[in-house]
Amino acid sequence: MKIKQVEELVGITRKNIRFYEDQGLLNVERAENGYREYHQEDVIRLQEIKLFRKMDISIEEMKLLFEKKKSLQICLEQHLKELEHRKEGLLKMQDMCERLILEHRSLESLNAEDCLEEIEQMEKEGAKFMNVNKTDMHKKKRTGAIVGAAVMTVLMLVTIIIVFWANAQDPIPLGLLLLIAGIPAVIIAGTLIALAGRMKEIEGGEEDEASKY
Repeated sequence: MKIKQVEELVGITRKNIRFYEDQGLLNVERAENGYREYHQEDVIRLQEIKLFRKMDISIEEMKLLFEKKKSLQICLEQHLKELEHRKEGLLKMQDMCERLILEHRSLESLNAEDCLEEIEQMEKEGAKFMNVNKTDMHKKKRTGAIVGAAVMTVLMLVTIIIVFWANAQDPIPLGLLLLIAGIPAVIIAGTLIALAGRMKEIEGGEEDEASKY
């Protein structure tokens, strides 16, 4: 079957299916014409992947599982412990919110330093809170990549405009014109391809897509 049929059967986007192939979670045969040919076992594997991602089991854990380096029992037991740590962290965050509400705290009366010290101590005891550095740097990297690509694209577009304007004033052979204008056009294409790759890297390849199913 073709990838479109697999998308409909499993409810996973083409982008994510390709990502899982790239990550080695799915090995798809190719027909004589070079196109991928999906079989029922591929559909079953994708259903397993979808289930495990909905359970928030990582790509790395699934690799170990599918490569028979870890049993499902051990994988689930370890994941359960991780979920318990997260649950503990959420309960502690809830307790802190409730306590601050009961204390009728305002922004002016809030002692953030004391709260952070309390959270730090709870983290040492095993509780899991949000990783501020990871979350905020994730957004910063994404913004930086987009801004950088946008600046380069605008500069190259301006260069192309200048080239055609100069040609209108003093025409040059068409082949030379296309060559000169083609260089910034190629740079724009390369920049956009690099941006797509960078965004995929920053997002872990599938985070946004995974939220769709």
